[in-house]
Amino acid sequence: MKKTIKFSINGTKVQQEVLPAYLLIDVIRDGLGLRGTKPGCLEGECGACTVLIDGLAVNSCLYLAVNADGKEVTTIEGLISGPDFSLDPVQQAMVDFGAVQCGFCTSGMVMSIKGFYDECVSAQIQPNREQIKKGLEGNLCRCTGYKKIIDAVESLFEEA
Repeated sequence: MKKTIKFSINGTKVQQEVLPAYLLIDVIRDGLGLRGTKPGCLEGECGACTVLIDGLAVNSCLYLAVNADGKEVTTIEGLISGPDFSLDPVQQAMVDFGAVQCGFCTSGMVMSIKGFYDECVSAQIQPNREQIKKGLEGNLCRCTGYKKIIDAVESLFEEA
């Protein structure tokens, strides 16, 4: 039996009919046509599908769509802003530090970094390199070796 859910995605209110077993990643990609959220392992191990739900990083491949009812979901597409399509500071840092290679993990990595960064700023925490590594656990990248990614995250806190 389908259920109608209402939530906000990237600042736009949407309504979707979903079966109880539908996953949020499927609603985002197939129901709403937002392809930036990537299906990776579909087991919550790689982080490629990470989105923000009410500001917290979540693996959308493990999150039932019905649980998004009434919530604010942000995908990688929601980080671009303004008429000039400005990059979010997290995205810009990734570009500036060359922390992007094949791009498969990038959207999930950026969303995890965004959630981590926003949490730290909100709590007025200045994380060290080890804390940044811990904050990015659950995101796998086969290309960069993580150094440039961690450097990019560190730069965000230097500017804050």
